[in-house]
Amino acid sequence: MPRYRLLIEYHGGPYQGWQKLPGVPTVQGVLEEAATKLDGAPVEVFGAGRTDSGVHATGQVAHMDLSVDRGRKVADAMNFHLRPHPIAVLDAVEVGDDFHARFDATQRHYRYVVVNRRADLTLERGLVWRVPSKLSAEKMHEAAQAFIGTHDFSTFRDSDCQALSPVKTLNEFKVWREGEHVIFTCRAQSFIHRQVRSMVGSLVDVGRGKETVAWAKEILDAADRTRCGPIAPADGLYLTQVDYDPS
Repeated sequence: MPRYRLLIEYHGGPYQGWQKLPGVPTVQGVLEEAATKLDGAPVEVFGAGRTDSGVHATGQVAHMDLSVDRGRKVADAMNFHLRPHPIAVLDAVEVGDDFHARFDATQRHYRYVVVNRRADLTLERGLVWRVPSKLSAEKMHEAAQAFIGTHDFSTFRDSDCQALSPVKTLNEFKVWREGEHVIFTCRAQSFIHRQVRSMVGSLVDVGRGKETVAWAKEILDAADRTRCGPIAPADGLYLTQVDYDPS
């Protein structure tokens, strides 16, 4: 059975996250329905990142096995069966049967987008988090550097998290401003449940002057979920890239 690696983009708003769940729309569920129509037999789709309800992706990676070789037409055929869902297969390539989208991933990149303005959202509604109070990107970037490295991230761990350990290694965290947009990017091999949104929400409290730059390290070191700031909404979060070792 040929295995295909998919590069996927989606608007997470209509879905209850990536992972397939009974009776509710999910990204994985919709992809598997499309793949089953394409293949004529049930197909499982395995994703690199289990994004939460409402979270978007511009660079999700997944793999699936088909019963016959579909050549270069897999992406187009999948997109035909995916319409009108806001999910698109940007690319599909045949890979070895030892490739696994989730377990072979070496880094996952996330981006969070804040629009820092008083006016309500129009064109970007559902795609960003509007924060009306003035934010200092410089202070948020400085505070975020405390999160880099290997730490117990219990402060930023959701109560429903099923990860075996809250200890993760964050390799990069940057914050900068582009006009009224404030961009947060972070990179790690893996994250615990709602870690990125929890870190961003806490950093916004620093950016608006409610908390000091030093407070970010204090709450990280506390390893106490009750010390976390507000959780940023799902609207502004994107899985942008998944890295793998060269084959």
